[in-house]
Amino acid sequence: MTEPLTIWCNPLISEAARQLLITGARPHRLIFPPITTYNLHAGPPDPALLEADVVFGQPDPATVMTSQTVRWIHLTSAGYARYDRPHFRAALAARGVILTNSSQVYAEPCAEHLLAFMLANARQLPFTSRVQLTERSWPTEPLRVASRLLIGQTVVLLGFGAIARRLVELLQPFAMKIVAIRSRRSGNEGVQIILEDELEGALAEADHVVNTLPEKDETAKFVHAARFQAMKPGAIFYNVGRGSTVDQEALLAALESERLGAAYLDVTAPEPLPPDHPLWTARGCYITPHTAGGHSDEHERFVRHFLDNLRRFVEGERLLDRIM
Repeated sequence: MTEPLTIWCNPLISEAARQLLITGARPHRLIFPPITTYNLHAGPPDPALLEADVVFGQPDPATVMTSQTVRWIHLTSAGYARYDRPHFRAALAARGVILTNSSQVYAEPCAEHLLAFMLANARQLPFTSRVQLTERSWPTEPLRVASRLLIGQTVVLLGFGAIARRLVELLQPFAMKIVAIRSRRSGNEGVQIILEDELEGALAEADHVVNTLPEKDETAKFVHAARFQAMKPGAIFYNVGRGSTVDQEALLAALESERLGAAYLDVTAPEPLPPDHPLWTARGCYITPHTAGGHSDEHERFVRHFLDNLRRFVEGERLLDRIM
């Protein structure tokens, strides 16, 4: 591939990341549409996309399907639910279009966010923060008794993608028992793998249940009432996947009945979560506003990831984070 490519780019990025993209993409031609967009939203239709060879960002799916020139789409997000549709996949497959995402960019911050949740809960940090903000008492003895060690506890991972695999690495010093559910076993996961029909038994032994599942038809309300009921009493539930994968009414019931010890959520349905939603005030529920993937150099990192893949694309090498 010797001719310069035309690259349509619509991510909303910092000026430093924009300059990195402009410099790193040379000698290729970049098209910046008038409207840029954040990772969680698709951009509006833009006729200029129809002259592109490569798309970088969050394109309008309908426009992509009508293009006769696009050969590769690189998403700035790890999630790709709006593009994971049979008609979209068929349209891309018919023309041999490649689709990649930025899973490797977000695995580290999301895994660190989960570890922060786990340590904060074990060391009673949410409770002590409330004490400081309210009565400013000194409940040393009950807090010492309530504090836990992660050493030797059991974690069940719902999903075993990039985030879960990185979390496994971060948890190694704690010598925890780790079990992960997958649709099939590959044999080289490095942790115990179970299939869906084995999940209830694993939940009964779990101190921590970590949900990193993506949004798909198959994962809608994957964590439902029966699965909350199957969890070990006092288990802690975490969600950095997608809000749609959890039955939130069942989650509320599990918190109110004290079946769950706590829930730590970075994603909800809907988003933003309305101020009057009962999850905000539910016992033991702690919410961050879809910030698990955020980090100070996020834009520069996903631009570098794209530029690495751009070099690979030009040189005919295997692309990172390929979806199709």
